[in-house]
Amino acid sequence: MTHQPFTLPHFYLPHPARLNPHLDEARTHSTAWAREMGMLEGSGVWEQSDLDAHDYGLLCAYTHPDCDGPALSLITDWYVWVFFFDDHFLERFKRTQDRTAGKAHLDRLPLFMPLDLAAGMPEPENPVEAGLADLWTRTVPAMSAGWRRRFATATEHLLNESMWELSNINEGRIANPVEYIEMRRKVGGAPWSAGLVEYATAEVPAAVAGTRPLRVLMETFSDAVHLRNDLFSYQREVEDEGELSNGVLVLETFFGCTTQRAADLVNDVLTSRLHQFEHTAFTEVPAVALEQGLTPAETAAIGAYAKGLQDWQSGGHEWHLRSSRYMNEGAHSTASWQALTGPGTSAAQVGALLAAAAADRARPYTHVPFPKVGPSLIPDIRMPFRLELSPALEGSRRHLLAWSHRMGILAEGVWDEDRLAGCDLPLCAAGLDPDATQDQLDLASDWLAFGTYGDDYYPLVYGHRRDLAAARLTTARLSACMPLDGEPVPVPANAMERSLIDLWARTTAGMTPEERQPLRTAVDTMTESWVWELSNQLQHRVPDPVDYLEMRRATFGSDLTLGLCRAGHGPAVPPEVYRAGPVRSLENAAIDWACLVNDVFSYQKEIEYEGEVHNAVLVVQNFFGVDYPSALRVVHDLLDQRLRQFEHVVAHELPVVCEDFRLSDEARAVLDGYVEDLRNWMAGILNWHRNAPRYTAEYLASRVHGFLPGRGPAVPVPRGAAVPAALG
Repeated sequence: MTHQPFTLPHFYLPHPARLNPHLDEARTHSTAWAREMGMLEGSGVWEQSDLDAHDYGLLCAYTHPDCDGPALSLITDWYVWVFFFDDHFLERFKRTQDRTAGKAHLDRLPLFMPLDLAAGMPEPENPVEAGLADLWTRTVPAMSAGWRRRFATATEHLLNESMWELSNINEGRIANPVEYIEMRRKVGGAPWSAGLVEYATAEVPAAVAGTRPLRVLMETFSDAVHLRNDLFSYQREVEDEGELSNGVLVLETFFGCTTQRAADLVNDVLTSRLHQFEHTAFTEVPAVALEQGLTPAETAAIGAYAKGLQDWQSGGHEWHLRSSRYMNEGAHSTASWQALTGPGTSAAQVGALLAAAAADRARPYTHVPFPKVGPSLIPDIRMPFRLELSPALEGSRRHLLAWSHRMGILAEGVWDEDRLAGCDLPLCAAGLDPDATQDQLDLASDWLAFGTYGDDYYPLVYGHRRDLAAARLTTARLSACMPLDGEPVPVPANAMERSLIDLWARTTAGMTPEERQPLRTAVDTMTESWVWELSNQLQHRVPDPVDYLEMRRATFGSDLTLGLCRAGHGPAVPPEVYRAGPVRSLENAAIDWACLVNDVFSYQKEIEYEGEVHNAVLVVQNFFGVDYPSALRVVHDLLDQRLRQFEHVVAHELPVVCEDFRLSDEARAVLDGYVEDLRNWMAGILNWHRNAPRYTAEYLASRVHGFLPGRGPAVPVPRGAAVPAALG
């Protein structure tokens, strides 16, 4: 290789790497296993020298330091297989850009991961299939059905999303930062690695496996693993192999900066993700264990799993320093301050390093609330889609006022008629669904009122009282207001409960319990995200940028909106189409665009008047240490990139989805209609922000910010009110 394109940064490494004593056993076993599977001589991919140089036994011995010899050998075989798959796919399909053959290859691999081994497998036709069949058979008998499903899904994502990388190579396209982080988790395989950490340590209890804290542990682990790998592999991937899926290249392109600056930014994000991991492990994981009533053994299992993920971070770094697969000249084998020892070492140098680490950790907590920022600066936001408004708009404005009075929304001290009019939510609904009838637009306006009111209510009522427990109880009660199959609902104790009971009955009257479940989950996701916001508010913590963008989708109620859009699509479009990577990418691009638009317009309202910490512009200011106009430029660039990604998916990726799933003409028409719904959604949201008084400087200056005069906070759960059985 030529001279390194940048100097590797100082990495945040809080935990020392340790080496498993069964290393030699794993090396010997994996070499014999790889030859038996046909991965070495004659494979056209690896020779014995390649396997020796990569030293996956050393990788696994560092990343799983405490498991026994047989477990380490099995895990090492898994890593030999996954790296062979990656190099095999590169040689056979990426270099030749043969998408058709690549897809055929990938389509067969899930057949070698049956949840029930009794179902059997086809006869392997190549070393990738042979290795997967052998590994699956040896691994799954020791694991639960839940783990098998999770690990099979992670493996399929790792395999299938290789097509996304191949498509980007074919198009010469470099992803935007948000898209890259999302797709790298699937392509990069760290969620898959987290499954093997469970195998080596302890399974995550089923009761919490799907909760936000455990998801964040896995995602922060994944992001840090992948970003570290991007730094070490930039030279091989970008300069030698022509890869476009590398975080350094993504930031270099997005910011238009030098490779060195991009590498330093990647390391900053990596460090932030590790801090987020620690924050989640120490604050959110204990809370969810308590809420779910986990036993001491189950709680210990989560602790062992979290420790296993930490071991992987440190061990993975140590392996990157030693593997011939990566550039590692000048890299430090230990944390910077650990390396500086002995007489003659500058105490000032050690102090500076420690001070820098402390500053990074303290940065999210340093924002001074309620600064004077002046009117929100609104850049020129591109909107290529035509705006249309439902003719039922005026009728819905009258309806929403009467409905809000009837539900009690205007009687709790949070909103009055002027605040409701300032929101002008029917204007938003009329743009989202320009073909809506009067009843449909009334229902959509009511849903928007419920979500917007709740978003205002939680920080004002519970933030004012610093009452996280009451917020959690209210969230649980709201979930109980959405019965799936005729269950009794609680006696409504406040306007949110009363309005949700009404909305649920009107929306789901013709639905089956199975059809109601996704909608209920979407509402739960939104209300639970308000608790997450409240927790950050009480800690006075500006969120990590990646965590913020992902949680913003939930706080904005995006899953609810999309669920209502899809509710009438019927069976023409199979559910797996909506789960396909390009469709999720399409939806997330539209959602992120809308969320960023809201953050741009609401900046003054949230930062100057409400003391908020949940705004993308503020998150960028805090993370990069820049002023408001500079942060706004970054957010505006990202906003435009998300819109361009939406257009790219529609033009290039959805046609491939239609072909891959062999969709009928009817299903294609439904999918086209869904795309049009999303276009209307974006055009309507931008129009609403431009025309609703809610975010204008004049309106904000004329309003009382807090509880309305003469009214105190609503009491959400009065003494003696019905409580869901789970909280008894």
